Amino acid sequence: MSKFIVRYGTMRSLGVMSTRTEGQYRRGMEVVVRTERGLEVGQVLCESTEDALSHLDQPPQGTIVRAVNDDDAADIDAIDGARISNIEICKHHVEKLGLPMKLVEIEQLLGRQRMIIYYLSEDRVDFRELVKVLASEFQTRIEMRQIGVRDEAKLLADYGDCGKPVCCNNHLVKMPPVSMKMAKLQKASLDPTKISGRCGRLKCCLRYEFDTYLDIQRALPKVGADIVTRNGKARVIAQQIIAQQLLVETEDHRRILIEASEVLTVTRTSSKDRPPEPITYERNGPAKEKTKEKTKAKTKRAPTSKPNKDKPAQRSQSIAPPAKPGPASTDVEAKKSDASNEKGAQKKKRRRTRRRKNRKDPPPSSD
Repeated sequence: MSKFIVRYGTMRSLGVMSTRTEGQYRRGMEVVVRTERGLEVGQVLCESTEDALSHLDQPPQGTIVRAVNDDDAADIDAIDGARISNIEICKHHVEKLGLPMKLVEIEQLLGRQRMIIYYLSEDRVDFRELVKVLASEFQTRIEMRQIGVRDEAKLLADYGDCGKPVCCNNHLVKMPPVSMKMAKLQKASLDPTKISGRCGRLKCCLRYEFDTYLDIQRALPKVGADIVTRNGKARVIAQQIIAQQLLVETEDHRRILIEASEVLTVTRTSSKDRPPEPITYERNGPAKEKTKEKTKAKTKRAPTSKPNKDKPAQRSQSIAPPAKPGPASTDVEAKKSDASNEKGAQKKKRRRTRRRKNRKDPPPSSD
């Protein structure tokens, strides 16, 4: 039993299909395959080798039933002939029910076992009534699938601005994410009409060479770096990545274009690209010196006293420095403090005796 990679369906999905017999299938041969959706028509691409499977991310599995015969070809022609009329019928029912959706494409499987309807909508759509009407109209199973604008281009677009078939309808299996950073790095025009594809989004081809541009840019001196060449010192102003050239400004303020191979050394990079300087801590190093400097600065500062709110502010010039208290003054102050303490103790005793008398005296009678 051999396996092949087959492209099938309107969305051009890739799957690994196994054969029931030992028959060999060539590249480009049309076959009838059985997938999880039913019988479909596919095209053989190559054998399922390890190298081919490494480019696919969990491809669906299936089986190859047979090669397309005359009956299958007649059935395919009948389905293609009724496709336009089926789309008109679906659009009529969508407008009649007033559903906020745009019908894009209809896919009918071989043998008319199932019909898949692809539509665009910004909001969630309640299409239960539509499914009932279409199921009774076509006498088959109806499957609704919501898609995006890039999938719409994959279904309907034919050729791109380059004159070749659009990539999403040719070889792309998954839509890669594309950002404006890729266009800026490749010096592409930032005009949306020039860098947008048939879907209105950024072109998928902007991602093809992005990794190569990144590798070349990393090998070149960065913008703002000081370099040394055979003709002297210079500073990098801009980069020509794909040509591997540098626009530099020399010491005499001339701007010239040089090859990247002419750079001998890079003496300094820009401040953004500099690595952070390591911090070393020593016992008798800068840390203690800083603390000493801080203590010296503190000692130099004049002592500040908080102003008293009760007393008015006085000028420092009219106040003489207070004399140092001698032994007599200290004795007087001690006596005053003892007297004040005795007075406070006497007041406390009086309060206590008053409270005791009030407790012992009976309350006055109402008579």
